[in-house]
Amino acid sequence: MRVVSTLTAGLGLAGLLAGTVAAAAPPDVPKETRQTLSWDRCPADQKELNEAGAQCAKITVPLDYADPGGRTIQLAISRVKARSPERRGILLSNPGGPGGTGLAHTLALRPTLKDAADHYDLIGFDPRFLGESTPLTCGPAPRPAPPPPTTTPRADFEASVRAARDTARRCHEHGDNATLLPHASTRNVARDMDAIRAALGERELSYYGVSYGADLGAVYTQLFPRRADRVVLDSSTDPAATQYELFQRSGAPAEAALGSRVRADVRALLERAERHPIPVEGQRLNAPLLRMIFKQLVQHEEYDAQLASVVADLKKAAAGEDIEPGPALAGLLALLSSPELADSMVGGALFMCGDGGWPAGGWPKNPETYWKNMRRSHATQPVFGPYVNSMIAPCAFWESAPREPGTKIGNAVPVLLLQARHDNNVPYEGALALHRRLTGSRLLTADIRAHGVYGRGNDGLTSVPCADRAVNTYLRDGTLPAADLTCPKPEDHS
Repeated sequence: MRVVSTLTAGLGLAGLLAGTVAAAAPPDVPKETRQTLSWDRCPADQKELNEAGAQCAKITVPLDYADPGGRTIQLAISRVKARSPERRGILLSNPGGPGGTGLAHTLALRPTLKDAADHYDLIGFDPRFLGESTPLTCGPAPRPAPPPPTTTPRADFEASVRAARDTARRCHEHGDNATLLPHASTRNVARDMDAIRAALGERELSYYGVSYGADLGAVYTQLFPRRADRVVLDSSTDPAATQYELFQRSGAPAEAALGSRVRADVRALLERAERHPIPVEGQRLNAPLLRMIFKQLVQHEEYDAQLASVVADLKKAAAGEDIEPGPALAGLLALLSSPELADSMVGGALFMCGDGGWPAGGWPKNPETYWKNMRRSHATQPVFGPYVNSMIAPCAFWESAPREPGTKIGNAVPVLLLQARHDNNVPYEGALALHRRLTGSRLLTADIRAHGVYGRGNDGLTSVPCADRAVNTYLRDGTLPAADLTCPKPEDHS
């Protein structure tokens, strides 16, 4: 189960770019020269990299690319050298989020890449302010108070507003964050990617990005079209929409994905939890938490059995039974209280709030906007409408204004786009919108309900063989499909 990445995306931290204003051409990497890098073993916690014989290093980049002689930060990168004498170049990747670290991500693609991996140095990197790349943290969060025994939808909403406002305050006031935060943006991560290319002495880079990583890749093609070699963008969004708009658009396909078998039970559980949170294992699950759990479980067809198991457990708990949660519910409960999820949410906020437009990232500043949209959505999307419309990001209260507008996408760089037709995290229409703007692209559609198409077998999900083959052929031989195509639906979802 892609637990952290997909749950984080379900929380509204998917790859969502804001703004449609064209900007002046960005500054390129200053002094296009190769840096002298000190390669060494990777950090001890990067077991897979060290076992693969990878090397790690730090490169230096400007904090502000508009001031290349000013303050600098360091980016952590990894390298697994190409195996083939017919080396193509370097392949970078990003796992999404935003907020996902990626030092080992490109290496993790190797089982699916197969022989295509042999032609590239596999380069992983942690985006700026994450992981080992000049990490930025917010002030410590107070221990969350459990939901009270009784509540109302308005009380739950007000609690989410307080939490978002507090996160914004803690992030802005902590350490040197007020100086750093304005430079946490997708445009700067794309520039950092180009700085990695330059530091390694390469003329071009190839790239695979999924979810937010796909949107990052689209920005790279816009800023550095002559540096983009073979680019694969998996599960992308409409580049003309704001983050909040994209989040709202995920409600309808999620509602459709719920299915008739569990819909009545899910609605009954939510109606109960909106007044009386459901006690499970010493925790109380209010309606927002239940919607968050259900949103995770409708993202992949393979999760349907887990959804049924979770609903069965919750029905027993709602009836007053003292239950021991099954593996699916137990895992989600542990994740909801884990520092790993909290860290990924903060990392996501950095880039959601730093991408163009004001309010930060296009999030409405008035909480009543969210409340009204939430109430309005209930009629047609009773399960997920209140969730996707009421999710108020810390960006609504962000004190650091983005330094630049969003990136207007429109170029002819050859790109392979992948999209699941029934993706309810980043809906299919977003990929169609990006496809129209990337006039040199080919769109490969997988007729499945999923978030992420390439390399699904690596995560224990049903692979899409024709998609895997198309990506590998493109990365190995440079051959895009002759036209857009649809991969047949895999028969096995075990």
